Amino acid sequence: MIYLDNSATTKPLPEVLDSFRQVSEKYYANPSSIHRFGNEAERLLRKAKQQAADLLRVSADEIVFNSGGTEGNNTAIKGIALQHQHRGKHIITTSIEHPSVLQACKSLEKLGFSITYLPVNHFGIVSVSDVERAITNDTILISIMHVNNELGSIQPIEKIGEIAKNHQKLFFHVDHVQGFGKVPLSLTGSSIDLCTISGHKIHGLKGTGLMYIKQNTALFPLLHGGDQEGAIRSGTENLAGIVSLVKAMRITLEKQSTDSFYLKKLNQTLREQLSMLKAVVINSPEHHAPHILNVSVPHFKPEVIIHALGERGIYISTKSACSSKQPDESAVLAACGLHQTRTNSALRISLSYDNTEQEIITFCAALRDVLKELSKVMG
Repeated sequence: MIYLDNSATTKPLPEVLDSFRQVSEKYYANPSSIHRFGNEAERLLRKAKQQAADLLRVSADEIVFNSGGTEGNNTAIKGIALQHQHRGKHIITTSIEHPSVLQACKSLEKLGFSITYLPVNHFGIVSVSDVERAITNDTILISIMHVNNELGSIQPIEKIGEIAKNHQKLFFHVDHVQGFGKVPLSLTGSSIDLCTISGHKIHGLKGTGLMYIKQNTALFPLLHGGDQEGAIRSGTENLAGIVSLVKAMRITLEKQSTDSFYLKKLNQTLREQLSMLKAVVINSPEHHAPHILNVSVPHFKPEVIIHALGERGIYISTKSACSSKQPDESAVLAACGLHQTRTNSALRISLSYDNTEQEIITFCAALRDVLKELSKVMG
């Protein structure tokens, strides 16, 4: 099997699974319980939080564990909006955000909030000047992803942060789900107030994730109950999931520091191999995240290609897994102004540090064969 759909989810690392199992077996007490067994679980929770903070170079009290990207994005956007609506009801985002951001913003429009969906250029990158011009006296939040989940385009987060910090009542949220462990981002040096990270994108487990919430950033919680996680995310903590998440974070960051060139080399090989196929058009910009390459095969249905490759034990995708079962057209590529022949025929190949050059070569050869076979059928 050749798995090239790592932006949808990744294979959990053996070390991650081992940590989850060990904590589940030995520390299954509720961290909120006052007996000794509960205290042991609480100490492990605090240790994991400190370790996560150290990896991100932030304070432990700025970490909130949750279930992943969708919950984190919703908590950041709705939490800021509901808490600070007396200061303003305007939010700025882009037209190519993840559905969990776009739909969260759409839901707030029903509550009387005004949302500006900024356009992007041909490469899927927002203009810093557009962001600055969109800010009004009513603006309370800017929410922009670091790395686009379909194209791999990288947004100018640092420059946007410089603008955001000049507005006292404005908060800056970054969806870092696709960027973490692949494209470096300093939380303390980018004027970021809130940041979302997901475990299953970095060889962790589904249902694990965290938010960075800068000190003195007040949020209206979406979940009320026992006031766990500083009352931001009530509910009994998934201790085994949290420990395994931190393990995945540590290993992924180590690979980023030692193997980032390898991932770029894989992507370059992929780009070169696909460039030799006349039917294939590359959509991702030249300078993009090293683990994602988006291409189009005009006049071919992407799901047909995906199923044909699947029969050969090769797995890729069309777009965000959260929207891949909806109509063919990629809303991200459409927002980039690409022709419909490309927006309706997009494929996403997403890599991990575990993929090999031989897998890339095998995939490209298989794609060439699939396209030849389909061309014959199409007449």
